[in-house]
Formats: sequence, structure tokens, C-alpha cells
Amino acid sequence: MGPAELVQAAAMARRFYLESKSKIQIAEEFGVSRFKVARVLETALERDLVRIEIRVPSELDAERSDALRARYGLRHAVVVESPADASEEAADPENLGEVAADLLGELVTEGDVLGLAWGRSTIHMAAALHRLPPCTVVQLTGVYDAGTADRGSVEAVRRAADVSGGEAHPIYAPMLLPDPATAAALRGQTGIARAFDYFDKVTVACVSIGSWEPGVSTVYDMLSDDERAHYASLGAAAEMSAHLFDAEGRRIGRDLGERCITVEADRLRRIPEVVAIAGGRRKAAAIGAVLRSGLVTSLVTDTAAADHLLLETGPGPRPALERTDPDGA
Repeated sequence: MGPAELVQAAAMARRFYLESKSKIQIAEEFGVSRFKVARVLETALERDLVRIEIRVPSELDAERSDALRARYGLRHAVVVESPADASEEAADPENLGEVAADLLGELVTEGDVLGLAWGRSTIHMAAALHRLPPCTVVQLTGVYDAGTADRGSVEAVRRAADVSGGEAHPIYAPMLLPDPATAAALRGQTGIARAFDYFDKVTVACVSIGSWEPGVSTVYDMLSDDERAHYASLGAAAEMSAHLFDAEGRRIGRDLGERCITVEADRLRRIPEVVAIAGGRRKAAAIGAVLRSGLVTSLVTDTAAADHLLLETGPGPRPALERTDPDGA
């Protein structure tokens, strides 16, 4: 390109990329056809006169996020860079909660009902919340230990409600009870029943995922050795909100749900937006199992888990947005 062509190309590129002028407007200004403008802009890119740079915050991996969204048919997938010093055994870096808090700020609208399930990542998310439109916040599960309620999901629900200025409906009860009769009796108590009444009104939910091993699943940690062995023999690979899944995303051990204070899987499937927060290589297979269950629509994870999920072989997972139940397929 000669000097005149370079100057004209630069001027056209400025009008198009910086001033948001249309190609027709540029053509009229320079007395050429819009096809000529299109060729000049294309040449400007080819000759490196114009550089287009897509930038997101350094902690976010846009390429992996988009690939993960496409592979699993997710509505939203946000992949965060794993901490440089994270070990293979690490799970759920705390920065996942911070990014999830920002995502909820985008997804929740005024008048929504936000549901929060127990989990370390959801607790980190609630602590990082700084903005939420006015909404009602309801707890979707009991707590890991009633004695830690003030530091756990009850506090997370109250924190989210304080930020939004809406009502809070916590559940002051353990997640796992000794038997179905005790669980049924607790579900009938006024405060817990009131929270359960909101389950069908939840529009956005936030859940955690655990793999079936000690320290990475609260339900695993609450069970006896014999019970863990029993559910392992059924193929338990993942846990979410006290629901167990095999590697293909099919629910197993449904009898456990009868002893738990938690949102039912069918109700969870009807919630329009269910955001799962989970990361770390150690949880990757469990995340894949839950994504195949059709119970979640969006995911906040890290590069360590995303790399494993994107390398999985075999048939493609069921698209999450179809909300398909593998048990009914």
C-alpha cells in the first residue's frame, strides 16, 4: 500500500472501529462503494495496520470457557486460572467464589428467588458478594453440622439477603439425619417447611459439587464406613446437595435422600438457572458426572478441572440445557 492508500485505510479503520460508523456511511464520506470500504478494512487487517485484541481479566480463561460451554451445552461456563501454587490435591480455589459472586450479580434480577445449597464454595461466594438486586434468598439444604450454622450456609443465606435487601429463609437443621422418620419430622417444622415452600419459586440456584472421597464430599464425611462402602459399590462418583451420581450422571442411592434435608432433584431440575461452583483436578471427574445429570445449567470452575473435562473421551455429554434426566433416557 502506498502512502495515500495507507492514510485512507487508517482513516476508514478509525471511522469503523473507533467511531462505530457503518460501511455505508464511510463509503458516502470517501466517495467510494461500500464494497471498496470492506476490501480496504480487510486489507488493513491483513497488513497489520489494524490489530484487534480481545481482552478479559487475566484470571479468566475465555478460550477454555467457551470450549467448555460448547461441549456441555451450558448456558454459562466461566473458567478461572488455577493458582500457580495449587497442588494436584487442591479443590475449589477461593477465587472461584469471588468470580461466582460476580456472575450471580449478572444473573439475578429484581424479584428473583435465589437458592443456596451447602458447600464451601457457596460459602466463599456469599462472603464475596457485593451487589445483588432485591431478591428473596432461601437455603436449599441443611447444614453439615448444626453447631457451625453461623459460619456456614445459614450465614451465607443471611449475607446474600443483607446484600440484596431481601428476605432470608434459612434452614436450622442438619443435612443428614439418622433415619427417614426424623428427617420427615424436621421437614414438617414451621421454619423448615416455610423454606421448602419456596423451593418451587427459586429462579436461580447456586450449588457445590463433591467427589466421592474424604474431605471432598460433606456427605461422604458424614456417613459411616459401611455406608460409604455401600454407596461406592453402587458406583458413587459425585455428590451434589446430598444427591449421589455415578460417572454417567445417573442418580444412585436414592434412599439417602429420605434421610436428608435438601431440595429434591426433580425440583432442582425445574429451576431455570442452576450454577455449580467446583474446581480442582481432584474434582474434575465428579464435575463431569454432575454436568451429565442435566441438573445444572452453568458452571464456574478452574483451568485444572476444565482441562480434564475437555479431554474426556467417549460419547459427548448430554447438553445441560436440555435438562435431560439420564435415568429416563
